[in-house]
Amino acid sequence: MLPNDLPADIRERAARVKLAVFDVDGVLTDGSLWYTADGHEIKAFHVLDGLGLKRLLANGVEVAVITARLSHVVTERMAELGVAHVYQDQKDKRACLNRLLHALRLEAAQVAYTGDDLPDLAAMQIAGLSIAVANAHAWVRERAHWRTRLAGGHGAAREVCDLILAAQGKAESELASFLR
Repeated sequence: MLPNDLPADIRERAARVKLAVFDVDGVLTDGSLWYTADGHEIKAFHVLDGLGLKRLLANGVEVAVITARLSHVVTERMAELGVAHVYQDQKDKRACLNRLLHALRLEAAQVAYTGDDLPDLAAMQIAGLSIAVANAHAWVRERAHWRTRLAGGHGAAREVCDLILAAQGKAESELASFLR
């Protein structure tokens, strides 16, 4: 369900979304970087976020991740969720997003981009719906159309997914599908 105090322009922007793009570190994770003694990276992804991404895909909304880092763990998690558009080691996220929009034949107004830090700003500027997680850097929060109540890695991405599904009139059927 959408919060009653959600501005009409945010509802309208979310209703147009055909592609939801997420940063990884600080959005799909809490931003902590953990390394084992032998140098392998460990990341924690919130299960609520994972189901949200799967529900977007099931409802015809494409999902992508664009991250500046390169991580085998991200590759594995996105494959597990069925996310086909995984862009790692991207120093210019705006250029990556523009290439993806071209490949999918979408307009910027049809994209939601969720970020948390300065490398996300350029891509957020062109997205029809730019979203900052609750614990995003202040400069990112100030420039986003909307902010989540939850922090990155703690259900913020699920909030984004639920917002999009609700704005597109799909929340009730989603809920009903789990009550059978």
